[in-house]
Amino acid sequence: MSEQKKILGEERRNFILHQLKESPSPITGSELAAKTNVSRQVIVGDITLLKAKNEPIIATSQGYIYVKYHSGDSYVQRTIASYHTPEETEQELNIIVDHGVTVRDVKVEHAVYGDITASIMVSNRQEVKQFMKKISDSNASFLSALTDGIHLHTLSAKSEMALDKAVKALAEAGFLIEM
Repeated sequence: MSEQKKILGEERRNFILHQLKESPSPITGSELAAKTNVSRQVIVGDITLLKAKNEPIIATSQGYIYVKYHSGDSYVQRTIASYHTPEETEQELNIIVDHGVTVRDVKVEHAVYGDITASIMVSNRQEVKQFMKKISDSNASFLSALTDGIHLHTLSAKSEMALDKAVKALAEAGFLIEM
């Protein structure tokens, strides 16, 4: 942290909220920490408090996003059941985004914790590449490792046709589990 003055409490959370609302792309906790002259862990706590106030903030592999709902936007969603090895993850994600579809999240069913859901929010190959690099750099495991490769994805697109094409391509690649 530099010599600049820390932004404190509610003022900092308002600043974070403003930054997220105005940003066209995700902002990392480290970026917000640098802008407010506090630790990343303080930012994590602030985001938790903002979420508790029902602010639509999600954490993605690229950073935090404020989910903006526009009345003119009409997206359709579908949940798919998928199975593949960790080495095939990038291929699966690329198949989906190549059809103009966003992978919103991944969900697995854990024997003790029940459903575990993590936001992914990838919409193009560059975001998939960043997601895969973050997994690799952090030496993290995919959630699907908890369930021997079985997992769910929530997909969203501007049309049912885009979802249908992505699902067909996933089936042809052998990644879909028939529901």
